[in-house]
Amino acid sequence: MVKALWISIWLFYLSAPVTDLISGGHSPGVRLLGGLGLAAFVAWYLVLVFRTARPMPVRRVLLSLAVLAAQATILSLTLGREWLVLFVYVAISSGAALPAEYSRWTVLGTTALLAVTANAVPGGTAYLAGLLIPALMGGFAMVGIRAMIRTTIELREARATVAQLAANEERLRMARDLHDLLGHSLSLITLKSELAGRMLPGQPEAAAQQVADIERVSRQALVDVREAVSGYRRPTLPGELAGARTALAAAGVVADLPAEPSGELPEEAESALAWSLREAVTNVVRHSGAKRCRVTLETRQTLDGPVLELTVTDDGSGGPGGPAAPGNGLTGLTERLAAVGGSLSAGPAGRTGFALTARVPLALGSGS
Repeated sequence: MVKALWISIWLFYLSAPVTDLISGGHSPGVRLLGGLGLAAFVAWYLVLVFRTARPMPVRRVLLSLAVLAAQATILSLTLGREWLVLFVYVAISSGAALPAEYSRWTVLGTTALLAVTANAVPGGTAYLAGLLIPALMGGFAMVGIRAMIRTTIELREARATVAQLAANEERLRMARDLHDLLGHSLSLITLKSELAGRMLPGQPEAAAQQVADIERVSRQALVDVREAVSGYRRPTLPGELAGARTALAAAGVVADLPAEPSGELPEEAESALAWSLREAVTNVVRHSGAKRCRVTLETRQTLDGPVLELTVTDDGSGGPGGPAAPGNGLTGLTERLAAVGGSLSAGPAGRTGFALTARVPLALGSGS
């Protein structure tokens, strides 16, 4: 509606041809033909201008502009100088409907045709000065408006794409968090449930303790999921080391764990390593069938600077499917570590066993 109103305002300049039809002293037949020609001209002009946001084949637009220019020329030569204003609309429609590489020439060509026709029409040179500038300025103004419209459309599409990518990234983050949280907690609950089942006939007190541990782990898992959904949870290495000790002990795996890291680590680096430790211990408990598990946490100097390296090794078989087939957990870890400039490597360790190594740069976030 706004566009229609704006275009209608500029149709006011057609008052000169309309006045000439009404009081120009033309015969009824000439008036009829002139009115039909003017109606056809305005109709096709509106079609071209209204479709500025919709691409049309360039050949079709050029043909339409040629028809409009021919109409403007014929009507001006046969009906008089008042009809020269039609060339302004030809220039404007060419700027609105054609790409800039074409319209810059068609606007100039229309203006030149206006000058030639004005010199051929009796008294046309008196109107020429008042029409050349509107034709040039109006045509090139529409070139700029068309470019602005296309840019606006592209910006809207870009914003929609960015929003979609952000939503996809958030869904991926939630999938990683829930996998890491629930995979670890449910594995521990399963192990303790099996252990409690074996203890029930002869060790009811020990079985009750395992059930109490199951309740505690399930409650903590519920809290973790809620915090992860809210986007506030950030795991820490001390917390994951304590959780790893509990999980490995429940699975009957001898654990060799390092002391808590000294000093303050960048939040992103600590979070990535904590997720790596959780996923690695979960895999040891669920898939490896290992008897021993060793975790090391060391600082190493590389060509790219200092890195903190977490290594988890076990003496198991790697579980069904072999260690070479990465699942959702390892894929998610790779993405987490890559997001903070780190890396992940995982594979067989010797004849038996499996090793997972996660590295993060210690310089991460040092400038903040």
